Amino acid sequence: MTQDIRDLVSDTCDLLGFGEPSHGDPAFGRFRNEAFARLAERGFRSFALETDRVAAFVVDDFVRDGVGTLDAAMSEGFSHGFGAFDANRELVAWMRQYNADRPAAERLAFHGIDAPLEFTAASPRRDLEYVRDYLGLELDLGSLVGQDERWSRMEAVTDPAASPGDTAEARQLRVIADDMLTALYAGAPELIASTSRATWFRAKAHVTSGLGLLRYHRQAAQHIGESERWSRLSATRDALMAQNLLDIRDIEGRRGPTMVSAANIHLQMNVSEMSMAGMDLTWFGTGAIIASVSGERYTFVAGSLDPSEGPRVEAPPQQNRIDA
Repeated sequence: MTQDIRDLVSDTCDLLGFGEPSHGDPAFGRFRNEAFARLAERGFRSFALETDRVAAFVVDDFVRDGVGTLDAAMSEGFSHGFGAFDANRELVAWMRQYNADRPAAERLAFHGIDAPLEFTAASPRRDLEYVRDYLGLELDLGSLVGQDERWSRMEAVTDPAASPGDTAEARQLRVIADDMLTALYAGAPELIASTSRATWFRAKAHVTSGLGLLRYHRQAAQHIGESERWSRLSATRDALMAQNLLDIRDIEGRRGPTMVSAANIHLQMNVSEMSMAGMDLTWFGTGAIIASVSGERYTFVAGSLDPSEGPRVEAPPQQNRIDA
């Protein structure tokens, strides 16, 4: 790696958006891994990836505390097929090795920022049942959720008429999830005292994921023009990733900065635009949201793959913060 990522990161940056030109390219993935290793020398203490935040707890437990195995972390701790990428496996193995002989405060953490959604979206059952059990509530969620397949099949996202997202049951689940979030905060002193701060934050991540899935399914159910519908779906997903990143920074703020790796279109500060299946999509991505909220604390570098020079990142001159 000839390019030094540290030259692109200011002293005020506590969240670096490391944009990927495409997912799964092995050369760029290893370039990203080397960049994070150099940032770890500078005090970065966490790595975040465009993958399911809840599933990623399996990876974090492995890299920080050696819980489970590398194979289990890769098979259970990633969504969107990202556990199959060699560069991700190499990163997880390196993070575990880095942490092995270090005190807890200095260990690197692994986070996901996404949820199990895109062209399909999972059932909210996993997340809502987890929080129900954490709060000790007596709730029959099964009758409202129904069969998971009715949520997770592709038609539930691609065809508004097949979506369960705006049914009476879905609306009731959103109210329940919102009440769960309120209960988490209202009971935080007792809940954290009886469990731990980390356990409370994991419960919050679950309810955030459940609400995000329900919001995504509701957008999928809207009978509007397809360009607008998919723009809203993209905006809903990126809003969830931004919320997760802000929560991660709340957790990691005392330990050090975070590097987040995701597609350029998610992390850039400009408006995101994409042409897909004859549609023109426009929305504010995660980076635009974070830059507006966090200001100078967020830095974005765009990744590219040059056939002659190989992987590179640069701070795009056209990237303007969307400030009031």
